[in-house]
Amino acid sequence: MAPVRATAETEPVTDQGLTRRWLFGDQLGPHFLDAPDQPVLLVESRRVFARRRFHRAKAHLVLSAMRHRAAELGGQCAYVRADTYREAVEQLGEPLTVCHPTSYGALRLVNDLPDVEVLPARGFATAMPDFRRWADGLGGKRMLLEDFYRRARVAHGVLVEGTDPVGGKWNLDHDNREPPPKGVTRLDVTDPWWPEEDEIDAQVREDLDRWERDGDVQFVGDDGPRRFAATRAEAVQALERFVTERLPVFGPHEDAMLQGDDWMAHSLLSAPMNLGLLDPLEVVQRAEEGHRSGDVPLASAEGFVRQVIGWRDYVWHLYWYTGEEYRHRNALQHKGKLPKWFTELDDAEIGAACLSDVVGDVREHGWTHHIPRLMVLGNYAMQRGWDPLAVTDWFHRSFVDGYDWVMVPNVVGMSQHADGGLMATKPYAAGGAYINKMSDYCRGCRYDPRKRLGEDACPFTAGYWTFIDRHRDRFAKNHRMTQAVRGLDRLSDVAAVVEQEQARGSRAP
Repeated sequence: MAPVRATAETEPVTDQGLTRRWLFGDQLGPHFLDAPDQPVLLVESRRVFARRRFHRAKAHLVLSAMRHRAAELGGQCAYVRADTYREAVEQLGEPLTVCHPTSYGALRLVNDLPDVEVLPARGFATAMPDFRRWADGLGGKRMLLEDFYRRARVAHGVLVEGTDPVGGKWNLDHDNREPPPKGVTRLDVTDPWWPEEDEIDAQVREDLDRWERDGDVQFVGDDGPRRFAATRAEAVQALERFVTERLPVFGPHEDAMLQGDDWMAHSLLSAPMNLGLLDPLEVVQRAEEGHRSGDVPLASAEGFVRQVIGWRDYVWHLYWYTGEEYRHRNALQHKGKLPKWFTELDDAEIGAACLSDVVGDVREHGWTHHIPRLMVLGNYAMQRGWDPLAVTDWFHRSFVDGYDWVMVPNVVGMSQHADGGLMATKPYAAGGAYINKMSDYCRGCRYDPRKRLGEDACPFTAGYWTFIDRHRDRFAKNHRMTQAVRGLDRLSDVAAVVEQEQARGSRAP
């Protein structure tokens, strides 16, 4: 198949002195090119979507973003539709450069191809050699996010005065952990910026429909309308709306959940950032401008900056630093299969209000914010002892912002505690009391967050104590879990709770 070249109203004159840059579908921003007129290769492979059952909205977003980028580049872009990346490169038949890919599989591929030069990674604030020097120099001490984050703030001059934090404190988490305001169903905040679909989106949807009819691919979840930026211009608009109208409200309730508010005050920028449409430094610098202008409270600005050049970069670097075998860690020896109601995103089968609503959000949008991911979905999976590698794969496929580098550390390490404590000294396990405190889900739910036994026993409360009991010996040696183990020892009905949860099995709660 010959390369399919995108067209535009005016074709730029390309600089033939620059080697053609191969852009993967998550490297679509201008900062992945050495010059605006550098020749580009984009490869669209249907087989990528045939290998695994991705969320339909994710497939739509990625293809829409790639095709929009090709249309912007016009004649300088060779847009190749091929079964495999290797086939496309061989068809093109010219030297290529490529920025360091975002997965081990893609890195092996580009390293194995002749006439492909692999450049350092882009799209992250801290360079890979810099992180490695820092991590190697710790002398066996834990790689703490807080230490990495402070170092990044100083290195990039974000929310600092010299080497000191603006406001005198590095961490304002204590201001950003409030439950939702009482008596409200939605936060009082401007809606996120929403894109308007165009002809390219329509064509993507037609193609996905045809691929499904032909039996080439299968998807899960709903598709449309598109909720996330697919172009650089859209991403900049989404960033601007967030900083000027939503970021001021973001901080205090960033860990809260509301049943009637899918978006809260979150940015929805993870998807365009992970497509490479925004550079993280421009994102945090815009947030800092919002604070220094007096429009954004420091706690909101700091909390957001921490997520972008702290946590996001930290996860990226841990993915590469810990090695490819990290994904297979299973310190808790969890081997349970994911039930069909979960993999099919069948929220109608679920009686627990929190789990039903969050699974429904994933089905509808391919997205929820970080607390439902961690404390509802991840918490439930860990309590039930599901295989962490399968849980990781589910998150990767089901979320529009999910990529291998994103989900391996976040799920294996943070969510499922399968790395034995490398990322977090204790598992992020909690009963219904946490969800009741940080959300409005428990009001009207068929289950009572205070009960662990009986027909109305909360599956998270009962699941929590079953989880602690299953790993009692291990957790007794963890100083951060000793209180939980002591609490377990004070319960007279542990055996009955465990028996109850075993009887519930993999049924939807």
